[in-house]
Amino acid sequence: MPARRQRNHEIARGNTMMTRTELGRETRLPPYVGRVHPDVDSPQFLKAILDCRKILEAPSSRILLDARNRVGLAEIKVQEGKCVHAVIKEFRSAGFRKWKSLLTRSKAGKAWRGAAGCVSRGVPTPKPYAYLERREKGVLRESFFLSEWVDGTREIRFLLRELPPEDLSLLLAELAKHLVFCHNQGILHKDLSDGNVLVKRVGSGRFLFFLVDTNRIRLRNVLPRLMRVRNLIRLGVPDGFQDYFLDKYLGERRFPKTLKLWYKGNKALYSGYVSLKKKLGLKKLARRLKID
Repeated sequence: MPARRQRNHEIARGNTMMTRTELGRETRLPPYVGRVHPDVDSPQFLKAILDCRKILEAPSSRILLDARNRVGLAEIKVQEGKCVHAVIKEFRSAGFRKWKSLLTRSKAGKAWRGAAGCVSRGVPTPKPYAYLERREKGVLRESFFLSEWVDGTREIRFLLRELPPEDLSLLLAELAKHLVFCHNQGILHKDLSDGNVLVKRVGSGRFLFFLVDTNRIRLRNVLPRLMRVRNLIRLGVPDGFQDYFLDKYLGERRFPKTLKLWYKGNKALYSGYVSLKKKLGLKKLARRLKID
């Protein structure tokens, strides 16, 4: 077997093994089942998360989002003298989504799997603490995903709008490098948008990136080049920096000029689609009908 093919085979085999790696232990907290991370696997923590809704509704918690799903920040005791600040995401299940759950994994379970895949492949994401789901006769009734609160981070959307050109160039160069690493590790985020990439500035021209909304992450052995470039389309890279960002992502490798045109054309189509959807209110309609 040629050396290059053998190396690709070994990478693919290694990634497959990592895909099967489970993080933490399976836990049963009737009426819930799920998994819990070893760092928070204690009687106090497990007792607390038995009622995630109560935690979210407590005066000490801070609601970050309350729409299709509810997201809140809360302090949870792990043991005497030790607490963690956890982001709790409640995936609401109703309408078509409820019946769809008969055939699919819960979104909380998908979030855990996506986060665990990132951890096993060295891709930064907030540490997954636990996920829980409750079913009745196979139908999903409740599901929750808990993860670490990473202090000092912001959604990348704000930096893309606020940074001056010189700093924006540094950010995009670092982001391109980070996404190359993610894709090389077989991490495909199906909603790689400005709200699902958190950024932490750690110095002059240095940034750390974290992928969130991990229920949309899929684990692959190999990502073809066209799939990689397509995955970049949802990011709100300003018009004047799109060529620069794509050049940084593709690096010194030879690529057809049509690939850049394909990226820019599809990005324009996606932007038009988002604008049209807002004008028509399709997202709100889907939420009312509970089919999104």
